[in-house]
Amino acid sequence: MSGRRPATWEQGGDEYDYLFKVVLIGDSGVGKSNLLSRFTRNTFSLDSKSTIGVEFATRTIEVEGKTIKAQIWDTAGQERYRAITSAYYRGAVGALLVYDVTKGATFENVRRWLKELRDHADANTVVMLIGNKTDLRHLRAVAQEDAAAFAEREGLSFVETSALDATNVDKAFQTLLAEIYRIVSRKALAADQAASGAVGEGQSIQVSAGAGDSGGITSRCCSF
Repeated sequence: MSGRRPATWEQGGDEYDYLFKVVLIGDSGVGKSNLLSRFTRNTFSLDSKSTIGVEFATRTIEVEGKTIKAQIWDTAGQERYRAITSAYYRGAVGALLVYDVTKGATFENVRRWLKELRDHADANTVVMLIGNKTDLRHLRAVAQEDAAAFAEREGLSFVETSALDATNVDKAFQTLLAEIYRIVSRKALAADQAASGAVGEGQSIQVSAGAGDSGGITSRCCSF
């Protein structure tokens, strides 16, 4: 079916071309909730309590002329909340794997979190390793070089951040979302070429899915 479909509008006049679900994972206390609030609301709380259950927030950005709405999920890192694992990961197309640069144990646990993600999420989920709390320079316990080497071995992108002073927070989320968009765009183009043999100038490629089977991606009217 050809032709441009209207973009999706949400309450408050929120228009977007793609909706991507991104999850935050890592030990409790590494700063996941503050990364979320810094990116989506530009706020930070020194006395923020551990997340109980699941919460999510959204932010819309522009990537290569497309409006991308990120739905970012945050959950507690404590073992007692593991029962929500399957539902939490379902549909995620991106993940930020967070550790605290001042606590070596949180970095050691990154391998376990990555295994859990790969066990429950789609194989194509884009993952970025985040070393948070770089503002606490005098307390650093995890060398940047060690984390970068781990990320390279596992095929992850990597950046260090500070939710407190906002260092690299936008960069981390925007880099992840841009990479997801590039992957989705390539898949959409390949699917259309396979169906029609070629993409002519002015033709539309449409990638749409229902809420239940979107794989974390909801797209509207993408024209190539």
